[in-house]
Amino acid sequence: MRLGKILSAIRSTRGAAIAVLIALAFGAAAQVYAQFPGVPQGKWTKAAPFPQPEEELYGIAANNKMYVFGGFGAGKPVGMLWEYDPTTDKWTKKATVPRPVHHSALAQYHGKILMFGGYIYNVEPGVPGGGWEPVDNCWEYDPATDAWKALAPLPEKRGSAIAEEIGGQIYVIGGAIPEPGTKEVAIRPSRAARSVGTNEAYDPETNKWMVRSPMPTARNHAFAGAVNGKIYVIGGRLTSPFITVASNLDVVEEYDPVTNTWDGSGARTPMPTPRSGGGWATYNGKIYVAGGEIQTRQLLGAFRALEAYDPATNSWSILQSLPIPRHGVATAVVNGKIHFVSGHVTSGGAPDANVSTGSHDVYDPN
Repeated sequence: MRLGKILSAIRSTRGAAIAVLIALAFGAAAQVYAQFPGVPQGKWTKAAPFPQPEEELYGIAANNKMYVFGGFGAGKPVGMLWEYDPTTDKWTKKATVPRPVHHSALAQYHGKILMFGGYIYNVEPGVPGGGWEPVDNCWEYDPATDAWKALAPLPEKRGSAIAEEIGGQIYVIGGAIPEPGTKEVAIRPSRAARSVGTNEAYDPETNKWMVRSPMPTARNHAFAGAVNGKIYVIGGRLTSPFITVASNLDVVEEYDPVTNTWDGSGARTPMPTPRSGGGWATYNGKIYVAGGEIQTRQLLGAFRALEAYDPATNSWSILQSLPIPRHGVATAVVNGKIHFVSGHVTSGGAPDANVSTGSHDVYDPN
């Protein structure tokens, strides 16, 4: 009789049913974590939701604040910029980048933020795929003045690269470019189609570029971090930047700017979960890799995985997962905590599933 009353109450209001389902979901999640004794208990909290939920967002910290750039806009770049202040737990909208792009690379230098490359929407009538045309634009954003300044362009147009600063030089590595000599009718010749291992160093003091030793494994949509004077490129995608036709990687490669050499594939312990298109951040000598997406014939979705790489021991730690799966999540460390902001809760290969989240989850690694 009591069960019947409960079922009747659930049927009576849709809100009650949803509340029960949510409660069951959280209870199930707690039970799952209890079943994995090797996974440490999470230290997750919530912060102010992101005001403009989107996918393909990129985060970076500067002057004890977090900045979120980008936005895919279904291939039409949003070009947003928001500033988050952890002391007030508030978001503030800032000046939009002069030429909006998606899949750009970011780096911080002396309190300023540098943006490299990315893709624009440039399509001819009746020609598909115009949202993936790479550019060579580079910009500097000054948080103190909320202003943008153009920098020397990339030597080569590309998007989906990573950028890391070491010793006053910013290394822009990997990404995707148009297939050389493409003459397809159905797809623009300038559409990004091929991964590269290109490694180019930018000097902010001279505003000049220098070509460096290429990465052994050409890839795009990778994760990265700089630890003890070396750069680590993790995971990513082979071949095309499109998840529909690319394979996820678990490869970790180390670059030494002093000797301009790479250790090559196989020298470093692979990432436990092959993936691409997620968020990453470096804290206390470890590189935290979160989320990502996958598309196979059997599976289409986003990851919840949170894993940390320690270059000193060449080992990985599997941590308690993100509260919700997502790719294209903005990530940055502010005041010793890692912030994961917005993103898409499924793969970008599911264009009809418009499910970007405003969730702002904070992980305490201490």
